[in-house]
Amino acid sequence: MVLDATRVISGAYGAVNDADGNWMSNVYSCEANIEIGFEDVKLAGTRWIGNKVTSLKGSGSIGSYMVTSEWTEKMAQVTDDKSPAFTTELVVKLDDPESFGAYRVRLKNVTFDKIPIINYEVGSIVEQELTFLFSGYEVMDKIRAA
Repeated sequence: MVLDATRVISGAYGAVNDADGNWMSNVYSCEANIEIGFEDVKLAGTRWIGNKVTSLKGSGSIGSYMVTSEWTEKMAQVTDDKSPAFTTELVVKLDDPESFGAYRVRLKNVTFDKIPIINYEVGSIVEQELTFLFSGYEVMDKIRAA
């Protein structure tokens, strides 16, 4: 079957919502990945080394325009010795109207691994990269060819 180019999903229809369901309209990119950790297993009777999955590590990043300092303030609670790290969930959605449907994923136990205090350049739009770790995810909406 030949690829129908109109069905390829456009990132222009991507959206990130916070744990309260608020659309983070200043976000222009989002990426989340799971790194799979393996241990080598020596196998009898062969030169091949087997692999056993022993760990999973979720990490990602959000590219955004700086509109408010709200997220920086939330992340900063970890700097108080009596407070835990800010933990939340994110729901990321791709919903191109020409695709076979929407793809939506919930990232669980999201914690940020650096706090963007200040970053600017005269004459340029201020952007922020929010990097995070997560443990667990759920595919809420799947895309299937019709």
